[in-house]
Amino acid sequence: MTAPPSRTITRAEVAGSVVDVRVTEGRIVGVGPDLRRPGDEVVDAGGAALLPGLHDHHVHLLAMAAARRSVDVAACPDPAAFAEAVARADREVPAGRWLRVVGVDERHGPMGADRLDRLAPGRPVRAQHRSGAAWALSRVAQAAVGPVGADADGWIHRADAALRVRWAEAEGRPDLAAVGRRLAELGVTGVTDATPFDDDGGFGLLAAARRAGHLPQQIAVTGGPALAAAPAPTELERGPVKVVVEDHALPSPADLVAAFRSARHAGRAVAVHCVTRAALVLALVAWDEVGAEPSDRIEHGSVVPLELVAPIAERGLTVVTQPGFVHARGDRYLAEVEPDDVPHLYRCGSLIAAGVPVAGSTDAPFGPDDPWLAVRTAVERTTSAGRRLGADEAIAPDTALERFLSPLDAPGGRARHIGVGGRADLVLLDRPLADALAEPSARHVRTTWIGGMVVHDRG
Repeated sequence: MTAPPSRTITRAEVAGSVVDVRVTEGRIVGVGPDLRRPGDEVVDAGGAALLPGLHDHHVHLLAMAAARRSVDVAACPDPAAFAEAVARADREVPAGRWLRVVGVDERHGPMGADRLDRLAPGRPVRAQHRSGAAWALSRVAQAAVGPVGADADGWIHRADAALRVRWAEAEGRPDLAAVGRRLAELGVTGVTDATPFDDDGGFGLLAAARRAGHLPQQIAVTGGPALAAAPAPTELERGPVKVVVEDHALPSPADLVAAFRSARHAGRAVAVHCVTRAALVLALVAWDEVGAEPSDRIEHGSVVPLELVAPIAERGLTVVTQPGFVHARGDRYLAEVEPDDVPHLYRCGSLIAAGVPVAGSTDAPFGPDDPWLAVRTAVERTTSAGRRLGADEAIAPDTALERFLSPLDAPGGRARHIGVGGRADLVLLDRPLADALAEPSARHVRTTWIGGMVVHDRG
């Protein structure tokens, strides 16, 4: 990329006032009235809101790229609809290409290699559980990639890192440029990739995409305990170590403590995957043994019983959560989740009231990638069918937006602001902020700049 010209964004609503914002060499050099200079490129905001670029604090970039060329069966309500979706995709996808299926769950019937072989004869198929934690591989797929440690039905768990190179060779490199464009359309200028890589191949792909300009966003990476002491490429920022507390096979307290200690020995915080109350309790026990650090995070916090809110606050932990799941999966939660857990799903308001830093994220592609949908859901707490879920956890629209404005290295912290000297990572909406927050939607994103460079312009 070449350095952008000096640019003045005139008549922009910034923090409630209509001002000009002047940008030179990727930095904000002025905020106030009448800043336009001869030779400046001028963008007339017309009184619309200008915001810091949004930060999505928990995504999976390589999985987002892969999902764009996948068959999503999340909307299929039963085994018959699933079978038809896979068979239709088999007819439409050119012969010899892999078929990647995502969004699989128990509604779709028994899943395994033999069934996938019947639905797509002769084609390599891999079908991912909606949690993102497991894959079912057809027999043809297993033959294509070699020994993968699949069980008798073709299921493998948490093996993405081990198979990444083989899948890339078989399916082709992921299109990260499309992911970068999509994030820019949403007004996202920074993300934390929460993938628990156990080798540096994933980091290498992300760094290469940044160098090529395919991913213009700032990217913080986690990686698993195996990479705790490994430096990140210069194109990426180093985040906490991702520690996964498996839902189907909880680790022993000693193993979890060992994972925490590996991060501590490398001078790093931990980001702990917790989606059940048992996982959260186990993680709190490990923190009591190792000690909590200010940058330690609970990822998801899908079920946070009320009695654990105070202990989380006392330990100074941050919760990085995804209110968008209330919209996307809320109706299933109401039907399938243990009744005792339903009131505790994806808390926001009670955590904030207790002083817990709460950061917004999407968990894309496993959740809807749109942070504006997450903002709306945090306010309305409604499912896709319009049912209320956790109404007491609703927060104000501006508070919901601020969950996506905190720094990458301080999720849930004080929202970034537009000020002199700051990076010109900016989002211009098509209307004043109050009007946009009355109906939060990515449709309101007009222009996105990263480092002063236009990465999305709706025109």
